[in-house]
Amino acid sequence: QCIKMANFTVHENSPIEMNEASQSSIPTGIALFLSILNIFLSITASLGNSLILIALHKETSLHPPTKLLLRCLTITDLCVGVIIHPMTVFFHSYSVTTVNNWKMFYYVETFHKTSSFVLCQVTILTTGAISVDRLLALLSGLRYRSVVTLTRARAVITCFWLIGTSIGSMHLWNINIAFTVASFDALVSLTTSAVSYGKILRTLRHRLQVVHAVPQGQANGGQAPLNIARYKRSVSSAIWVQLALVICYTPFFVVVTLMVYGGMSGGNVQIAFETTATLSYFNSSLNPILYCWKIRSVRQAAKDTIKQLNCCKSS
Repeated sequence: QCIKMANFTVHENSPIEMNEASQSSIPTGIALFLSILNIFLSITASLGNSLILIALHKETSLHPPTKLLLRCLTITDLCVGVIIHPMTVFFHSYSVTTVNNWKMFYYVETFHKTSSFVLCQVTILTTGAISVDRLLALLSGLRYRSVVTLTRARAVITCFWLIGTSIGSMHLWNINIAFTVASFDALVSLTTSAVSYGKILRTLRHRLQVVHAVPQGQANGGQAPLNIARYKRSVSSAIWVQLALVICYTPFFVVVTLMVYGGMSGGNVQIAFETTATLSYFNSSLNPILYCWKIRSVRQAAKDTIKQLNCCKSS
């Protein structure tokens, strides 16, 4: 889910120059440690997000557009587990071998960068859309289900994938410009989330202040009564997912920014890059835990799925 950029001038260097520089910049011990860690995270991300996809398919209480956004986020995390992690292990393992097929390495790394750009952008944009969805659920009242429809949610997600694909393709031309555009999109998405959750907290505080003095129908301006307890749980889960993304991604974006705009290079910078990249990958293993912890219906559906699998295994 993050941008794998072992060399920022790949479009100017030959495959041999690029990979000789990449291999010599990280010690063998650290490369092996990161390989083992990425194997573990690949398993947890793949199994965890597969379980969440099954649980979301069974879950019926969530509003379909909200469920679709969660599915999109889960699919990107699953792709990290089955695509990004294994290719990262390949890079680190390749760097400690004597195989000299640089051309194959170059093409695999190009695909790795492209898919990482795409997944990173879709993930960040989707978390922003989830915050807007939660805000509309609070403000729209009776109009929510007519405003936030499944068709519109699909259109929004399609746009996210088109934006991600465009930025992923842009890096083949100029990786610095691609990273700049990706950073701008991330900033817009995070700002949208911050504004949305701020508005949600202020609105909830205001409603709680007047609910004891005014009948509920009048306090809501004639809108449908809102299950405050359930709504607050849904907002809490969305905020936790947002915070996890920020915590896991921020160190990586700081390091890449220093590499792109500060011109920093060398062994220590490369180690920092690889380490923070793995931290951002960890977000894909963390999200399924957050879903099961904070979303009661998803947790129950996941438990039921595990029980069914155990029963099938026993029989």
